[in-house]
Amino acid sequence: MEYLSSAVVLAALAVLVILLLKILKKPIRLLLKLAVNTVFGFIGLAVVNLVGGFFGVTLGVNLLNALVVGVLGLPGVALLLIVKWLAAL
Repeated sequence: MEYLSSAVVLAALAVLVILLLKILKKPIRLLLKLAVNTVFGFIGLAVVNLVGGFFGVTLGVNLLNALVVGVLGLPGVALLLIVKWLAAL
């Protein structure tokens, strides 16, 4: 009889985990996409610093800048450059 109650508990837990994963599927996908875009943002900032170093234009490679570039893409780089330019005035 103990095995039957254990099996019922395990089956209920499995159903709950599956339901939880179905409910959180979209938020998990969005977080994963944000993480991937942030990594690409770091790479983009490194490229901007590498190429921009020849012209005297550099941006800090940090998590906030990488998130901005990861979320906004190329306009994010432009935004960071404009903010840096405005801060220098």
